[in-house]
Amino acid sequence: MKYVGEAPQEELATGERSTRNRVARSILDHGPSTAADLAKRVGLTQAAVRRHLDALVSDGVVEARDQRVYGARTRGRPAKVFALTDCGRDAFDQSYDKLAADALRWIAETAGDEAVVAFARARMAAQAEVYRAAVEAAAPEDRTEALARALSADGYAATARSAPGPQQGEQLCQHHCPVAHVAEQFPQLCEAETEIFSSLLGTHVQRLATLAHGDGVCTTYVPRSGHATPQTTSVSASTAGRNPA
Repeated sequence: MKYVGEAPQEELATGERSTRNRVARSILDHGPSTAADLAKRVGLTQAAVRRHLDALVSDGVVEARDQRVYGARTRGRPAKVFALTDCGRDAFDQSYDKLAADALRWIAETAGDEAVVAFARARMAAQAEVYRAAVEAAAPEDRTEALARALSADGYAATARSAPGPQQGEQLCQHHCPVAHVAEQFPQLCEAETEIFSSLLGTHVQRLATLAHGDGVCTTYVPRSGHATPQTTSVSASTAGRNPA
C-alpha cells in the first residue's frame, strides 16, 4: 500500500508505516471497525491503535462515524467506528477510473443508456462464470458464504453473516470494490452485479447499500428460503450499510 497524505516516506519509521498500513488494511478487509476490534485483529493495545487512527484521520485516509445500532438502542452515545475514505481506498487500488468512466460516457452518448446496461450485464456475466462454479459446488445453506469467498478472491474483500434483528436471511458484504468510483457515475454496474447475485443464489436479493452511494460497505440481503426480502427505501438503505458485518 502506498501511504496517502503523509510526510515523505523516509520521515516515518518503517515499522510505524507498516503497522499503520496494517490498521488501514484491517478496516478495508472487515469494514468500519471500533478501536477495540482493530486492537484485537492487529495485536496492539487500544491506545496504540488510537494513535495510528489519529494519524490516519489527520491524513484523510480514515474517518470516524457513529456505529450503526440494530434493534433497541442502549443508553449513551453510540460507539465510534473508523471507515476508509475514498482517499484511503485509492491507496490500495491503482485504478483506471477516469479512463473507464470516459469510455462508458462515450458509449452512453453514442449508443444510449441501453448500451451501458448491456455492457454492465456482459461484464458481470463473464465474471460470474468463476463465481458460479464455487456457488454450485457448495451446499444450499453455504452458497452465500461460497459467493463471498469467490468475490474475495477477486478483490472484493467480501464476507457473509446472518442478517441482524428479525430478518430471516443473510447479508453479503463487500468491503472493497475496484470500480466504486466509476459506479458512482454509472449505477448500472451495481444493478448488473445485483442481478448476477440473484441468478447465482437462485433467489431475489435486495441491495441495501453500496460503496458507490457513499456507504461504508456494499450490503446485499439474501433471504432464506420461504422468507420475503425486506422493503428498503434508498434513504434507509444508505444508513443501513454504514456498519454491517
